[in-house]
Amino acid sequence: MDLRQHLHTGHVIPAQPLALDANRKFSERHQRAITRYYVAAGIGGLAVGVHSTQFEIREPQHGLFEPVLELASRTINEELAKSPRPFIKISGICGRTDQAVREAGLAKSLGYQAGLLSLSAFKADTDDTMIAHCRAVADIIPVVGFYLQPSAGGRLLGYSFWRRFAEIPNVVAIKLAPFNRYQTIDVMRALAESGREDIALYTGNDDSIVVDLFTPFTFEQNGKKVTRRIVGGLLGHWGVWTRSAVQLLEEIKQARASSTLDVRWLERSIAVTDMNAALFDSANGFRGCIPGILEVLRRGGLVPSINCLNPHEVLSPGQAEELTRVARAYPELTDEAFVAANRDKWLS
Repeated sequence: MDLRQHLHTGHVIPAQPLALDANRKFSERHQRAITRYYVAAGIGGLAVGVHSTQFEIREPQHGLFEPVLELASRTINEELAKSPRPFIKISGICGRTDQAVREAGLAKSLGYQAGLLSLSAFKADTDDTMIAHCRAVADIIPVVGFYLQPSAGGRLLGYSFWRRFAEIPNVVAIKLAPFNRYQTIDVMRALAESGREDIALYTGNDDSIVVDLFTPFTFEQNGKKVTRRIVGGLLGHWGVWTRSAVQLLEEIKQARASSTLDVRWLERSIAVTDMNAALFDSANGFRGCIPGILEVLRRGGLVPSINCLNPHEVLSPGQAEELTRVARAYPELTDEAFVAANRDKWLS
């Protein structure tokens, strides 16, 4: 598989959640079921060991980072053996350089083709330090850059950082998740002006998924207009209702080929964002984000609980009711029938 070509095609890449039982113990059976669900839904890749998987899996008392990565990689291989197709496995990579290099090496040994590089451990560092860190990790594994919003543990990364980041040869993609239009434009302009056309751009802006996928970002470079597009999504939101997300992206690709844009796409954009507000608990500063994802999977019978490794991560008051509301309001964007028809097979 040509990694860059696959990424540029544009895919649904969910961020995988973590399945824990009522005693907060890792449930391999349910974790496998989630992965089988995603592959059956038609995704083009999976991100594991990222925010939705819970960063606490790296803590020594849990020791789940390697087991979770290994199980996901093995399950993907088993499912794709039945019906082969191009697919990318992406591992989350965190921490200072020593830790990140170790995680990159482990991910590569387990069959992961790229690493989603979090810079949350560099909140007070200079661009020089962060670029050196990114280069060190890129020496081990192809890198997906990650602009994570500060409210979810990220930091501000300006145009100058992304312009230099684009000069790292082994960068294959960037996930834009600042939840901010100005900062999204910073990244898009940096990529356009870098001349790097081999870096794929993926939205992580769960509050504007549809708009991101339709928007042409056009800038001037050396007197010429240069346009870059976001081709797919690497999203926590797409860790649920995943079959519908695959169908949505295909419809968007078809609509992008038209010379005109149906105004009903703006209506669809609001529906997706409304669903995300309930899922990610935007009303409470995203505190219920991971439990919200797990609650949708629990209602479909794919996980046994909404427990997180951190016992303080729970649904916010009223969040469950909001999830019920959006599922009823936008049934065409949910996966209830698809999950119900296949759940027992995925759990077997």
